[in-house]
Amino acid sequence: MTADYGTRLPANVTIPDDTEFEMLIDAFLSRYGTSTRNEYGRDIAMFRQWCETHADGVHPFHARRMTIEAYVRYLSDERGNAARSVNRRLISLRQFFEYALDDDYVMKNPCRNVRMARPKLDLSKKVHLNREETQRFLRAAYDSSPSDYAMCTLMAYLGMRVSEVCELNVPDVLQYSKGHRVVTFVGKNGDPATLPQAPVIMRALDTVIESLEDKQGPLFIRRDGTRMTRRSADRVVKRIANKAAINDMVVSPHTLRHGAIANAIDAGIPLREVQLAARHRDISTTIRIYDRGRLNLDTHASHGLAAYLGSVA
Repeated sequence: MTADYGTRLPANVTIPDDTEFEMLIDAFLSRYGTSTRNEYGRDIAMFRQWCETHADGVHPFHARRMTIEAYVRYLSDERGNAARSVNRRLISLRQFFEYALDDDYVMKNPCRNVRMARPKLDLSKKVHLNREETQRFLRAAYDSSPSDYAMCTLMAYLGMRVSEVCELNVPDVLQYSKGHRVVTFVGKNGDPATLPQAPVIMRALDTVIESLEDKQGPLFIRRDGTRMTRRSADRVVKRIANKAAINDMVVSPHTLRHGAIANAIDAGIPLREVQLAARHRDISTTIRIYDRGRLNLDTHASHGLAAYLGSVA
């Protein structure tokens, strides 16, 4: 997969100079939140580097579908990226080319009909903490520090993503709506979100806020006084998981979000309500990943079926 994928250039496409191209990328990225902006920026930079080294220096705006398909094979076969990572990077490029298409930089989106990779869902793999493990984890977080505990409750009870938690400012958790104190923030894909605070969350957040000098600044800060980052939050979660003696899986912030969704299903909350709480646009995501992947053998349908059919012995 070398120059052959990029040398047959489409006609009537004017390549912008480096300055204009950088401005276009900046304008595209400015539409997104910090986390998505950083990820999309890295994805575009990676594709540009691949074009330079693997496609004979072809400009991204001269890429064709075969170019993108070669890049997808490179991500999967040579870099060893998982299907979900490949798809996320492909979506980044697809969004960028749509943006460029609107401004007449390309004649069509070369990513439009590229087949997405199919992630393999391993139902035997443990992907979240169960009720007892979550309680043990939160106990360890409580013993660690008020800030660690409050940060973990937002992910374990509300299912917030780690980037959403890190970007919170104090006023974001002191809003009220319809009689509830709520957390307000901008979530994935720039969608505004409002989540109610249960009493356990309110108490945890109030303890943190009381200790902060700046009541308008970041809600969670690191030891050096700067805003908490995703990487720092990941280290906090792993340290707490170690204290809680959870050793049979790698615990990350997303593990807590996953657990919030799966444990809500185990608690008997209707799937539609769980979907809304998880902020999934399609309920199939809730069912396919979180419901099927929770491996709750206690409530397996075979128990009810065995009771219904009875036994011959």
